[in-house]
Amino acid sequence: MRFSKSVKSSAHCSPSPSGNHIATLFASVVNVRAVLNLEVVNVIKLPQDFSSPISSFQWSPSSRLLLVANASEIRVFSALDDSFNATIRNPITPGTKHAYVGFGSADAEVCVIASFGLKFSIYDLASSKAIDIANPKVLSPSAAAWCFSFRPQTRHLALLTRTAGKDMISIHGFPTRELQRSWAPDTVDAQAIIWSPDGRWLVVWESAAHGHKLLFYTSDGHIFRTWTGPSNPPSESKDFALGAGVKTVQFSADAKQLAIGDHSRSLYMFSMSSVTETLRLQHPTSLVPKDTLQIWQEQVGISQTGPSIHTFVKAIHTISPPGRSQDAPESASGCVSILFDPSSALVATRLDDSPGTVWIWDVQAAELRAALLFHGNITSLSWHPNIHETLLIRCDGDQYNGNMFVWDPLSEGPRSVDFAQHLPGAKAVGRLRASWLALDTSSPPSLFLSDAQNYLLASVAELDQTPPWGDHGSPEIPSVARVAREREESPLELVPAEEGDDSELEDTFVHKR
Repeated sequence: MRFSKSVKSSAHCSPSPSGNHIATLFASVVNVRAVLNLEVVNVIKLPQDFSSPISSFQWSPSSRLLLVANASEIRVFSALDDSFNATIRNPITPGTKHAYVGFGSADAEVCVIASFGLKFSIYDLASSKAIDIANPKVLSPSAAAWCFSFRPQTRHLALLTRTAGKDMISIHGFPTRELQRSWAPDTVDAQAIIWSPDGRWLVVWESAAHGHKLLFYTSDGHIFRTWTGPSNPPSESKDFALGAGVKTVQFSADAKQLAIGDHSRSLYMFSMSSVTETLRLQHPTSLVPKDTLQIWQEQVGISQTGPSIHTFVKAIHTISPPGRSQDAPESASGCVSILFDPSSALVATRLDDSPGTVWIWDVQAAELRAALLFHGNITSLSWHPNIHETLLIRCDGDQYNGNMFVWDPLSEGPRSVDFAQHLPGAKAVGRLRASWLALDTSSPPSLFLSDAQNYLLASVAELDQTPPWGDHGSPEIPSVARVAREREESPLELVPAEEGDDSELEDTFVHKR
């Protein structure tokens, strides 16, 4: 494991989708650094009247633009130069909050959902035009993105709305977002909508409270098939129709498979070539070691001079994954996370019934390949976006302060990544964030790790491999020198001396190139 030097950060810090740059939002500026050498490549000065709290800070899909939003204003800047600058004022009703703010299917498109599902707004930064669509179906702010989906390649927008107690689906063309077709799906209370990665299918599923129901539409909006639950259910699931329905849905990266999880221990696999259920994976209540199944148990050691030590041992006897804690809600059950790796060969799952266990399945062989058992509850799973079969795992609990884990089929269990030991004071502060750098396969797998004050990069590289940032790592920097270096990197010293023109053209929408 190779670590970079630590760099001053904030609560709003994010790597670009390309993995080549990292942007950090401070009180008055945005600093953009290159991953190649961790040097500042651009400093964006924010207007003096742009106040906190910040509701959104993100990169555009192409890694060319940055978006910064608060309750009354949205700013979009060019990330690496000053070639683009746009401002959206008062995108929602004063006194309310955004349920969602983000880029659309292109860099020049910004989508805003007002709280309580009042409206779905699409701003075209190239033409300085805006379109409002009433009543997007927003179940909660955290699930606001479930009500819309962009079709790959053609960029059509599929939007789920609800008016007078009835669900509606509408299709809007790109770039004008004119309505092309709308219809009422056969649902009582639709939960979400999603396009397949190849754009051939539009999938809508019913709320779990109304049983199993998932609708498959063709790309032009015609119903093709309706799934109302598993075919030939096992005897223990014979009363599935009386229970809760679909909980989560996930397409494979190649769009050939669809995985459906409900509130049982089953995972239903669909072949999208025929849109039929072809496979059912059952999470066992006990795990039996065998040649084709790796079972790794976490061991936490207590160090008198440092942090907890996390190691993994291979189980040689039958073991049952630990269940929920006593204070967990009794209603929590079923498959809460489903993630396909980029090769679509492996799928990782997590159950509410066993929140500390990661299940990794071989889709082609229809077998469980690995079970990773942790002491703490798992908070997130993410496959590397470009490198096959490489999984990042994060857990909850004080013993995991600054600790993440990386697993691949050839490793001797998950490898601990303790980035807190490379931070000032050897302790993480505030909310932790971890994600893969989406670099191409020529670079070793690399991670972006951040707390509220600092960030650094970690490369899962062999000793003879050079990390993406070259020789700019400093894993053994003394604490005094590290403090001195952080003072030199203060964002206050990076503000340009000249004052820019912060004048605005109008009150509602401003765009200049």
